[in-house]
Amino acid sequence: MRALSIAATGMSAQQTNVEVIANNVANINTTGFKRARAEFTDLLYQTNREAGTVARDDDDTFVPEGNQLGLGVRTVAIRHLSMQGALSPTSNKFDVALDGNGWFQIQGENNEILYTRDGAFNKSANGQLITLDGNLVIPNITVPSTATDVQINAAGQVYATIGATGQQQLLGQLSIANFANETGLDALGGNLFRETEASGQPIIGNPGDPGYAKIQQGYLESSNVDPVKEITELIAAQRAYEMNSKVITAADDMYSTITKNMP
Repeated sequence: MRALSIAATGMSAQQTNVEVIANNVANINTTGFKRARAEFTDLLYQTNREAGTVARDDDDTFVPEGNQLGLGVRTVAIRHLSMQGALSPTSNKFDVALDGNGWFQIQGENNEILYTRDGAFNKSANGQLITLDGNLVIPNITVPSTATDVQINAAGQVYATIGATGQQQLLGQLSIANFANETGLDALGGNLFRETEASGQPIIGNPGDPGYAKIQQGYLESSNVDPVKEITELIAAQRAYEMNSKVITAADDMYSTITKNMP
């Protein structure tokens, strides 16, 4: 009985859906996190009669509708939705948020360049700008030990106030990367992403350039997860799972009826 296997694919798909929602909710307070959504597509169809075939051999009458039975559903993608998250003030001069399109560049292992929306930065023992996991921010910017204040403007220029004289010194320029298809980036965990063939190569620009985000010092980008939307989708997924379960129960009852009546 095909209803059993068809409904089983539906339960499996909704289980994946619930897992995606659970990950969204778990990361509701993760800086720069982008919510995900499971995308589904139908499986193959078993065709018993095709639409447009000849109905009778003695004339040109054609069948207006076919006889096709779908065999279920499968998960085709888990899409990360890159809507802007709200900017939350932190009063930390090394916290920076991207307001718009773009990704910070981070130096990973073996000098690999990775990408993040998490602008919670700090200084290393040498004064270099790093992430909270200790990865260097690219381009490399070093804050002198004599700096009494650091200012980062919307264009990504980093200035330090040196000593008691109040003289400002330009330390460097933050640049950010854009991608033709940022949903194709490979999520590594730790708020880090890696470019792939699907994402395309990074297009580097300065903050504030056309198509690039502006930088807001003293802010962090919050997760774009909407609790109300997640709860609503969780209820819908739960109901869909229950309905598929009931189909399996009904199919099993029908199969039991057949086997009981067999001689």
